[in-house]
Amino acid sequence: MIQLVKELCQLFGPSGCEDEVRQYIHEIVSNYADSCHTDANGNLIVFKKGAKNPCKAVLLAAHMDEVGLIIRGITDSGYLKFSFVGGVDSRVVIGRKVIIGDNRIPGVIGVKAYHLVDKSEEKKAIPADKLYIDIGAADKDEAKALVSLGDYGCFCSEPFMMGDDMFKAKAIDDRVGCAALIKLIEKPLPFDTWFAFTVQEEIGTRGALGAAFSVKPDIAIIAEGTTAADLPSMPDHKKVCAPGKGVVIPFMDGGTVYDRELFELLRQTAEENNIPWQTKQYISGGTDASAIQRTASGCKVCGVAAALRYIHSPSCVGSVADMENMPILLEKFLEKLGGTL
Repeated sequence: MIQLVKELCQLFGPSGCEDEVRQYIHEIVSNYADSCHTDANGNLIVFKKGAKNPCKAVLLAAHMDEVGLIIRGITDSGYLKFSFVGGVDSRVVIGRKVIIGDNRIPGVIGVKAYHLVDKSEEKKAIPADKLYIDIGAADKDEAKALVSLGDYGCFCSEPFMMGDDMFKAKAIDDRVGCAALIKLIEKPLPFDTWFAFTVQEEIGTRGALGAAFSVKPDIAIIAEGTTAADLPSMPDHKKVCAPGKGVVIPFMDGGTVYDRELFELLRQTAEENNIPWQTKQYISGGTDASAIQRTASGCKVCGVAAALRYIHSPSCVGSVADMENMPILLEKFLEKLGGTL
């Protein structure tokens, strides 16, 4: 599982530019699925037959995209001006390496040197419009030969292990969910099941809406990465969840109230199979569930997630044990759910 997460995290896939991730996933799952197709929005929709044909349609979803940036200007001196794609804290990007466009042009996010900062600026967060990307170009013409307006970029960050159980990489949100779904598709399933690897979640759960209207599920399970916030500076009541304390089973977030019966069924499944689990202690974030829940005449939704520190940054950190338990919990949950369909 963790090797698959590592490989997925190294792919280039900011919101609206998920092609590389989709191709990678398609090459794997097409060997196991009964059908795979890409819809008009770029979602990869996968169907796999199981042991029985249920009376209700069940969908598992995970988003392929990651936060990134998009080029919106080139200065006369050859620097690139950009906007973030998705929710990124500008404080975590200064000095970070990025890659841009189809040619994967390397660059570094820069800002005015500390020695030139006055007292009024010193303690303020730097807005994105004050940042730039240095690609080593001598002037505007040289930069334009390498990069075009509208080119996407993403962080370039080497994955590695930390301590005994922690894994660091960019884009664990939500390549960990994609990996969990891939692992399920590789196994026999208790009933016919749909899977959606969605696009543009980070800019408003846009892909999931079309995917859900296509499948029209009665029940949907979302596999995600979620904010941990278990840091010393955070008061206890705002420490949402913590890596290493188990798979997160949310009952609510900023966009969705999850179905109570499915929440209880997930919790019971975890406890019956000795799979460590936790829930959120602070309501935050949102997932594709918010779009899927509102599809057509409505859909019951639930979710599982890995708790991640420093989410939406070049250096997300999560627990290997939590990540490995996600597909195990989902597999056991589908077995239990199958008895109710």
